[in-house]
Amino acid sequence: MAGHAVVAYTRVDPVPGGGALDELRIVQPTLLLHAGAWSRLRLLATLNLEGATIERGELTAGAWGEGFIDRRHPHTYVHELLLSVDDILGSLDGAVHASLTIGKGFAPFGTDDPMVRPALRYPVNHHLAQILERAVAIAAMRAGSVTAELGLFNGDEPERPAQWPRIGGRFGDSWAGRLTAEPAPGVELQGSHAQVHSPEHRPGSGTDQSKWSISARWSRPVGRFPIYGLLEWARTSEAGGFFVFHSVLAEGAWTGGRHRLLYRFERTERPEEERVSGFRSLRPHLENSILGTTRWTIQTLGYEVGVVQTSGLTVRPLAELSAGRVVKVGGGLFDVTELYGRDSFWSLTLGVRIAAGGGMHRMGRYGAASHPGPMESAHQH
Repeated sequence: MAGHAVVAYTRVDPVPGGGALDELRIVQPTLLLHAGAWSRLRLLATLNLEGATIERGELTAGAWGEGFIDRRHPHTYVHELLLSVDDILGSLDGAVHASLTIGKGFAPFGTDDPMVRPALRYPVNHHLAQILERAVAIAAMRAGSVTAELGLFNGDEPERPAQWPRIGGRFGDSWAGRLTAEPAPGVELQGSHAQVHSPEHRPGSGTDQSKWSISARWSRPVGRFPIYGLLEWARTSEAGGFFVFHSVLAEGAWTGGRHRLLYRFERTERPEEERVSGFRSLRPHLENSILGTTRWTIQTLGYEVGVVQTSGLTVRPLAELSAGRVVKVGGGLFDVTELYGRDSFWSLTLGVRIAAGGGMHRMGRYGAASHPGPMESAHQH
């Protein structure tokens, strides 16, 4: 069992309506449980308490999704609850390792959840690059350095922290497949595709999404220093291609002893939706509520230092500075400067990361796809 949380002070300038805003919050409060039985059965549970600590969302320039705009939404209380049966074919498949996973978690699409990556600040592309908190059934097969995954899930995304996936009438209306190869130790290439039915309209009458993701990940030491790097491209088309959103992201981290430096570059397009208040959009989302598209270009620098690093407890103060610009793409009614007052922005976060009982797993990789790597959780370094 393990726990993790960050006490974070954040200031963003500007916010919707113009001017600056700062907040002190507890973000990413999580409890993790791993259990196994009969060598092949594994239970994974992740509880996320953000519904209690950031009910109104986390102040994050460019964040959107699940009815929040420019605030990262709180995740559901039951973030993951999955049962995996590993090596289901036993000796019948030789060197092939096959598994079946069912429960609530991530669909086999895209890259790792930002929560288990070095930067505290969530990227704008979170809803383009991951599909999370669905009822899933995932078959995975690993042969040597290649892993294939295929999953069925419900298309609807949660609307509030206590909500469960709508299984009746929705489970199996969406699917995703992912192929991962490791050409060398610590080097990972990933490609995935998903068809998601009506993600923003819970009864199932909304527009569908077609999603693609390609990434390359490095997670191994160079000399005596652990190095992490990620290059990512994602594309989501909606309403039969009427709306198309692209994202390119590059991030990396260098760890030397107690110290870690990180950098991220991101350029992501997102929909600008009709708002019911400064930080909330209309729910359920409908295609005629999209007022235009914006492109967010953000650079983030960060530093962490371990002041307590034991086998059972880590305490790591951190600082992150982000700056960027937002521009309108294509037509539509949305006006950047009318909402924010200008087209440039910056944010500063000062915080303390506290973890007990070990690091977090790579959320979204289960069963045969969950084999440990040299840097399974960036928070362990």
